[in-house]
Amino acid sequence: MALAKMSVADVEQFLRVEFPQAFSGDDIMIESADGQTCLLRQRFSEKMLRPGGTVSGPTLMALADFAMYVVLLSAIGPVGLAVTTNLNINFLRKGQPGQDVLAEARLLKLGKRLAVGEVKLLSGTSPDPIAHVTSTYSIPTV
Repeated sequence: MALAKMSVADVEQFLRVEFPQAFSGDDIMIESADGQTCLLRQRFSEKMLRPGGTVSGPTLMALADFAMYVVLLSAIGPVGLAVTTNLNINFLRKGQPGQDVLAEARLLKLGKRLAVGEVKLLSGTSPDPIAHVTSTYSIPTV
């Protein structure tokens, strides 16, 4: 397992200062981050739902992208300008209303300039993923 350059507390503090529009600490919780994987929980809110009562695609994409950013920060440290260059999502089943959404992210490859990872999105306690995401991040030179 890779050694984390930032702990969960470090990542949370960084995000509150540098990226408060995405992380205010009240709807998304970082449950773990170890430099190779992370687990995020987005608390259920009616704002997550689209017509028909399913969790919306934009909600899932945003959570997956944020999970990749968190796992990357835990791996490389406070590099705020790391940015998404590609995100691909496959919606597998309906996210259930009333359930938190969990994002399990892991880095597949961490290079000097690019990081590639995947995110499994889950609804509540169900072990069946509601979406699978692959993503690439660009890491700026320091």
